[in-house]
Amino acid sequence: MSYVIVGSCVNDAVCTEVCPVDCIQPSPEARDFAHAEMLYIDPDACVGCNACAEACPVNAIYRIDQLPAQWAAYPEINAAFFRQGAKREPA
Repeated sequence: MSYVIVGSCVNDAVCTEVCPVDCIQPSPEARDFAHAEMLYIDPDACVGCNACAEACPVNAIYRIDQLPAQWAAYPEINAAFFRQGAKREPA
């Protein structure tokens, strides 16, 4: 089951450090990291390990099947980030 990052993300990148498959972008090393409003999880690459959700200091990461209604648009927002040409950069 994939995870999703929602609008309460503060872009502190601790989740990128614990992700075993580097599916959270942009990574701190990416050119656009400093300007990113939030981070995004690639739904095709996520292995559902829960490490990111446990590490998130602001509880901005949810399992898709446990996503509160107020964040219902965020699975598509995360997926669209990667469809629009975001490149996975190693952490």
